[in-house]
Amino acid sequence: MTWTPSSWRGFPACHIPDDYPDSAALGAVESRLAKKPPLVVASEIEKLKTELARVCVGEAFLLQGGDCAESFAEFEADRITRYFRAFLQMAVVLTFAGGKHVVKLGRVAGQFAKPRSEPTEVKDGISLPSYRGDNINGAAFTPQSRIPDPERLIEAYHQSTASLNLLRALATGGYANLENVNRWNLAFARKQGKASVEYVKLCHRIEESLEFMNGLGLNGSVGIGTDAVDFFTSHEALLLGYEEAMTRQDQLFGSGAYYDTSAHMVWIGDRTRQLDHAHVEFCRGIANPIGVKCGPSLDPEELLALLELLNPKNEAGRIVLIARYGADKIAAGLPKLVRKVIEAGRSVVWSSDPMHGNTLKTASGYKTRPFERVVSEVSDFMDIVRAEGGYPGGVHLEMTGDDVTECTGGATPVTEEALASRYRTHCDPRLNADQAIEMAFIIAHSLRVGRQQRRMAAAGL
Repeated sequence: MTWTPSSWRGFPACHIPDDYPDSAALGAVESRLAKKPPLVVASEIEKLKTELARVCVGEAFLLQGGDCAESFAEFEADRITRYFRAFLQMAVVLTFAGGKHVVKLGRVAGQFAKPRSEPTEVKDGISLPSYRGDNINGAAFTPQSRIPDPERLIEAYHQSTASLNLLRALATGGYANLENVNRWNLAFARKQGKASVEYVKLCHRIEESLEFMNGLGLNGSVGIGTDAVDFFTSHEALLLGYEEAMTRQDQLFGSGAYYDTSAHMVWIGDRTRQLDHAHVEFCRGIANPIGVKCGPSLDPEELLALLELLNPKNEAGRIVLIARYGADKIAAGLPKLVRKVIEAGRSVVWSSDPMHGNTLKTASGYKTRPFERVVSEVSDFMDIVRAEGGYPGGVHLEMTGDDVTECTGGATPVTEEALASRYRTHCDPRLNADQAIEMAFIIAHSLRVGRQQRRMAAAGL
């Protein structure tokens, strides 16, 4: 079937609101968006695809993370800076421990809309439409707030533009200097108590490496740059009208390919990956890297059919498979998927989303994610993919640079009783800055063990 940016409109679509009061107003907003400048360009998207191709063959590691859902009310430069700082700290730890390049992919500058389990929400006997993300409706529990408003798409575009501008400046303007990042990591490691011993050792290894590079004259303007990084953006491609409006045909390279310029990479959620539905139809035609959330309900044969639709040429760097099972389900579900994909010779990035399958509700009514369950799923993911002959190449985290109390546990533990003190998420619970960095050290340890095992195997030991 011939694909166009609008061909998805002829297919069933889940989790796209159909209750806008004025469909003409929605269409007018989408037409305005189609005339606005792209947020990213084709050359950047192709660069990410090249980096993801390195992950496919085990030469790099993918770090993807950011807010569960971005907020209009909490949009401020300091929050973005704190997030980027924590993200850099994680990336540096993974780079030095794993001995591999880290692909830095933010869940930011466009991650607004969220699919919801239930279409309505009930409080005190009153039922209203669910909050679906700031680019659709408002979080306030009032009838007026929950009405979908197309003008929110324009505000989301402008916030994404401003966020991306700041992130690009931080990534290339000196803030990402490796020596600064290591000092931040060392300060983190020293405050973690008994868990800090290995952290401090790794920070000192990084410090020694930087001193060695400086001694050889490899740093600076004529050597290896350590003050700038490549940073890419991603979000779930849920509101296809917005994604269609941001899709542009390549005019520079003459390929004629279509790129969704709202982000470098977009993903299809576990609730919207039906083979004959709109989200798969839209994503099969754009040239961006595509993520696919893989949960317990995904059958191996269905996954192969999805890969055939989304990546018929088996292009390396095109597909990221994001496993999201839950610590208690991953052992039963993931091995058969990995085995089937490897047997079929499919080139994919295997990444772990340990957040979404480990959500529970406390007696006090707060959704949370126990840190130990998140760690357990990541650890099992890496062991399973390796055991099946694949490369565990990435992690996908909902995290923030702020000192929130949304996920219990960690080296500086958040207790269930403390959840209410700084519970700020608009949707699902996120790792706070310390928990996110601690997670990076834990993953780094697994990468280091894997690297040592490969060295011993190569030496015949």
